Amino acid sequence: MKTNQDIKQGEQVVIVGISGSLREVSYTRMAVQIALEGAQERDAAVKMLDLRDYDLVFCDGSGDEGERAPGVLRLRQAVSEAHGVILGSPEYHGSFSGVLKNALDLMGFDQFGGKIVGLVGVSGGSMGAVNALNDLRRVARWVHAWVIPQQVSIPEAWNHFDDEGRLDDEELAERLREVGRQVARFAYLHHSEQARQFMALWEQALANPGGDLE
Repeated sequence: MKTNQDIKQGEQVVIVGISGSLREVSYTRMAVQIALEGAQERDAAVKMLDLRDYDLVFCDGSGDEGERAPGVLRLRQAVSEAHGVILGSPEYHGSFSGVLKNALDLMGFDQFGGKIVGLVGVSGGSMGAVNALNDLRRVARWVHAWVIPQQVSIPEAWNHFDDEGRLDDEELAERLREVGRQVARFAYLHHSEQARQFMALWEQALANPGGDLE
């Protein structure tokens, strides 16, 4: 999986999901998984990156966290190899989770610069996760990611998911899948060799031979 190169015809775009929740039964992880299904519908190769599997240290600004924790390097590599990322978070105290903020702090422009990012959030209360998503959008832009306009906030997630990850609201499920579809679609357009060639030809096209319209 190489994202610093164009996607050639027949190759798959790669989309990863990151859940900002460490709970064993995580509604955030369930929501991100449904979004990844949407990306898969667009023929993307998808992978869930479970932060529990990386044993991350706290970002202390030293820059050597990867030397002290191999999981940091593995996470950076996994995100670097993706063309697009779906970030999910529960809303905690009016923002996104600390574990996700720490994971993002351990990465940066090298992992997210030029990547297409989609956002989903869940909350236990009726107000939803809009504050978490707004903050997450700002952070994603700060590391030079392209954040799609579409996002999904699921209020009272405990009342909508079962333990198998099924969502009882098909409209919400469809919105989650659409986030995944859009991330896959725009990631392909952004990295497609064919799209780049078309734009190069477009920019080289001759001026309108009919002259300016009055």
